[in-house]
Parts: sequence; structure tokens; C-alpha cells
Amino acid sequence: MSSVEAWRSLFESWPDSIPKGGLLVTMWNETIGFKDFMVSGSLLLLERETPDSLGSRKVILSYDAIAGLKLTTPMELARLQVLGFQPPF
Repeated sequence: MSSVEAWRSLFESWPDSIPKGGLLVTMWNETIGFKDFMVSGSLLLLERETPDSLGSRKVILSYDAIAGLKLTTPMELARLQVLGFQPPF
């Protein structure tokens, strides 16, 4: 599975039990704080909590622009198993 497919799958199957907020790190080393998101076939729409320095509250980017995701909500690692994570064997 490519990283594009992995990111798309992660966001498309995001469970209701995990808050839809965090910090998205792009390939351009930009960090985008978001409080909600929506998906499409090849793009991700992020909604910022507060506007950026230019007044933007929404960001649309392709999945191949994603370098990482930081989750800001405190939770046990076990809660993330619904996203497909598991302890190593």
C-alpha cells in the first residue's frame, strides 16, 4: 500500500470514537492545526480552529502532501486500534 492509499484509508475510515482534530504535517514542513475534516477521492479538506495569518480557515490538500499526523487529544494507545494499529508481536 502506498502512503497516499494509507492516508486516504485512514481518513476515510476515521471512527466516531476518535476526535477529528489534530495537527497535520505536510511535505512542505508546514503544520496545520485542524478541528474537523472531510474527504474526497483524492483530496482532504481540513477546517482550522482559528484562521491562519492570511485569514484562511479551510485547507484542501492532496493525500500525497501529507508527511505525518499528530493527535492532540490525550488517550490510551489501545483506543487507536480502531484505526488499524496493533501492538507488535
